[in-house]
Amino acid sequence: MSTISNKKYEAVIGLEVHAQLLTKSKAFAAVSAEYGSAPNTQVTPLCLGHPGTLPVLNENLVRYIIKMGLATECKVAKKSIFARKNYFYPDLPKGYQISQYDTPICYDGGIEIELEEYSKKIGITRIHMEEDAGKSIHDQDPYHTLVDLNRAGTPLIEIVSEPDIRTPQEAYAYLTKIKQIVQYLEICDGNMEEGSLRCDANVSIRPRGQEEFGTRTELKNMNSFRNVERAIAYEIERQIELVESGGEVVQQTLLWDANKLETRKMRSKEEAHDYRYFPEPDLPPVIVTDELLDDIKKDLPELPSVRFKRFMDELGLSNDVAYTLTETRQLADYYEKTLQYLNDPKAVANVVLTEVLRVLNDQSISIRDFTITESRLAELVQLKQDDKVNSSAMQEIFNEMLNSDKSAEELAKEMNLIQVSDSGFIDPIIDEVIENNPDEVQRYKDGKKALIGFFIGQVMKQSKGKANPKQVRERVSEKLEA
Repeated sequence: MSTISNKKYEAVIGLEVHAQLLTKSKAFAAVSAEYGSAPNTQVTPLCLGHPGTLPVLNENLVRYIIKMGLATECKVAKKSIFARKNYFYPDLPKGYQISQYDTPICYDGGIEIELEEYSKKIGITRIHMEEDAGKSIHDQDPYHTLVDLNRAGTPLIEIVSEPDIRTPQEAYAYLTKIKQIVQYLEICDGNMEEGSLRCDANVSIRPRGQEEFGTRTELKNMNSFRNVERAIAYEIERQIELVESGGEVVQQTLLWDANKLETRKMRSKEEAHDYRYFPEPDLPPVIVTDELLDDIKKDLPELPSVRFKRFMDELGLSNDVAYTLTETRQLADYYEKTLQYLNDPKAVANVVLTEVLRVLNDQSISIRDFTITESRLAELVQLKQDDKVNSSAMQEIFNEMLNSDKSAEELAKEMNLIQVSDSGFIDPIIDEVIENNPDEVQRYKDGKKALIGFFIGQVMKQSKGKANPKQVRERVSEKLEA
C-alpha cells in the first residue's frame, strides 16, 4: 500500500495483552495447565461445562496477578469480584468465560518504555484475572474444525493499557517491557508463538492537535512482536488513506494476515453490553489482606529497570551492556553469580556478551541449558586477567569447555596454550630477532617507533604464541632503547 505522510495525523493506540500464567493447575479446576499435552487430556467436568460443577479459585492466580500489579505501579483493590462474560464459541463449552469487569484487582499503573530518541510512560488502565477458552484447530482436517479443550480454564491476566501509545515502535517497546517483567517475575514464559503471551491492538487516527479520539478498529491474530508492529503500521496507513480519500473508518475487528502483510475483516466490534456481564454467582469476592500484600511484596525480585540502573551505577557498565545483561532475569543472575567468583564486572561482561551469548544464539538455548557453570567461567576469565592466556587462546579454551568438565587451567595446559612470562625463555628470542633485523633496529632508533610492533610480532611468531605479549613489549622496548 502506498505511504502517505502522517504529519497531518497522529495515531492513538491501546494494547490489550493476555499473559498465560505458569501455575501448575488451571484457574478454577484441579487439573494440569501444562502446555503441550495430547489434545483433550487435561480436562475436568468443569472445563467441559457440565451442569452442577463449581469453580474453586487457584490461590496462585491471585498471587501472580498482584505481583504483576506491584511491578507495574498499580493500585491493588482490597476487594474485587469475578464476572461472567457471555458469548458463544465452539471452544467455550460453558457458553461464558469467568473474568472480571467493573472491579479489576489491579488498576491505575504504568510502565516506562525506552526508545533511542526518548522515553515515556504508558499508563495501565487495569490488570484483571480471567480463564482462557479452548483452542479451535482449522488446519488438520479438510472438512471440520477440531477443538482442543486443554487450554480451557488456563489462568490468564489481561493487561489493558491507556491509549497512550502513538507509534508502532512504542507498541513494540511496550510489549517487550511487558514480556521482560512477566519473565522476571516468573509468572509467564512470554512465548508469543505458543500463545502464552497474546496481544490485541486498538488503533485509531485523529488530526494532530485534536483531543477527541477517532473511530477505532481492533487488530487480532498477531503472533509475534514484529507482527504487532507491522499490523499497527499497516492499519494506521490504511485509516489515513481511507480518511484522505473521503471515506470513514468503521468500528470493526480485523485479522492480521502475516503472509500477505494486510488486514481483513473478522466481525463488527463488540461492546461490553454485547457480553451481558454479570457477577459470577459461584465465586466469592477476592479479598486482599494487608498480610497477603506484604507477603507478596517480600517475594518480588529486583525488577529489570532497577537492575539495569544498578549495573550502570554500581558496576560501571555502559548503557548498552547493562541493557543486554538485564534483558532476561536468568542471564543477569548468571552474570552476577560469576562476579561472586571473580569481581571484575567489565571483563566478565565482555565474555558473557561475546562468547556466552554466541553459544546461546547458535544453539537456540537459554542460559539455563548452558553447560559452563559460573565458577568455571570465572576461572577462564581469571586466566586471561592473569596474562596466562591471550584472547584467542581464551576463546579456544572456552569452546573446549562446552563439552568438558575440566577446569580452564587444566585445558589450557593440555592444549599447550599457557603463556610464558619467564624472561629466561623470552629474552633469547628477543635477542635473536634484534640481531637478525639490524636495518629495522636502526630505523627504530632513528625515530620510527611504530616498528616496535614488527619486533613484537616476530618474537610472538618464534615463540609460537607462548610468550606473554605484555612482557614481550616491555622487554623489546628496554632492549631497543638500551
